[in-house]
Amino acid sequence: MQPQNLKTMIDRHRTVTILSHINPDADAIGTSLGIFALLKAYGKQVEVVNYSTDLPLYLDFLPNFSKIKHKIDYAESLIIACDCGSIDRLGFDVQGREIINIDHHQTNQQYGTLNLVDPLLTASAHVAYSAMEENFPIGKETATCFYTALLSDTRYFTTGNVDEETFAFAVELLACGADHQRAAFNMTQRRSLASLRILAKILDTLTLHCNATVASMWADREMIAATGARMSDMDGVVDYARSLATVEIGILLVEEISQIRVSLRSKTKDISSVAEYFGGGGHKNASGFTIKSGNIEEILDKILKQIDLMNRKRGEITC
Repeated sequence: MQPQNLKTMIDRHRTVTILSHINPDADAIGTSLGIFALLKAYGKQVEVVNYSTDLPLYLDFLPNFSKIKHKIDYAESLIIACDCGSIDRLGFDVQGREIINIDHHQTNQQYGTLNLVDPLLTASAHVAYSAMEENFPIGKETATCFYTALLSDTRYFTTGNVDEETFAFAVELLACGADHQRAAFNMTQRRSLASLRILAKILDTLTLHCNATVASMWADREMIAATGARMSDMDGVVDYARSLATVEIGILLVEEISQIRVSLRSKTKDISSVAEYFGGGGHKNASGFTIKSGNIEEILDKILKQIDLMNRKRGEITC
């Protein structure tokens, strides 16, 4: 995990800027804020920044959430990129700066000066912890942020990549003071009314394909405006499609101003190649991409064709 190289890079920079991907989830925010608390305690001059102004409000319980900025103030700072598979998804021009790339996506593009990428770990927070715990004390604030990230990316320890090491990491964070009750409450008991209203509308669009092995859902801009939903209100909705007994792959398309955001989830299939075909990426069972706005049905047809092609290449039943 190259902890000595990481510490050397941090020590030789006067300032540090922590970034995460556009439209951040709890792993991106939790990892960023965990590192922020750790480096502040270490005595570094550090800022935490995200390009998106629409942050998940249910994460406002995390230490230092209010300190997340939306522009980089430090010139020539060391960049620590969290949970971001490609440099363009950071949203900022960081060319010419040293970058520590901390991630766990198997499609990570290795864009860092130092790449700390481990697809075998269930959360980017776990990668950060493994790289930093040897040289930096892990305090309660960092532990709570990392624990929240772990809860989110494992869907409360239910994803297929959860193993003994995952639970050992959780135990270590609790030993460091992670506030399990506060994290669990805020992650599960603070849904917005808009999130339930948009969920009802999205479920009405649910359609089965490929002998009921693929399920698709969508949300257009009218639905989103009518419910007052934010992007963060649709986090996890795609899992409803995957949860059906016969379904292997779930698809959710969400229309934004100039693009459509697509989330793909599977039970056992590696669907990352489908996301990569459209310029995205992610994990074996959880991937996604964005595509220029267009007709939702036509875009869905293109996705289904790629899923069919993926199945044919693997000698599996086609749609």
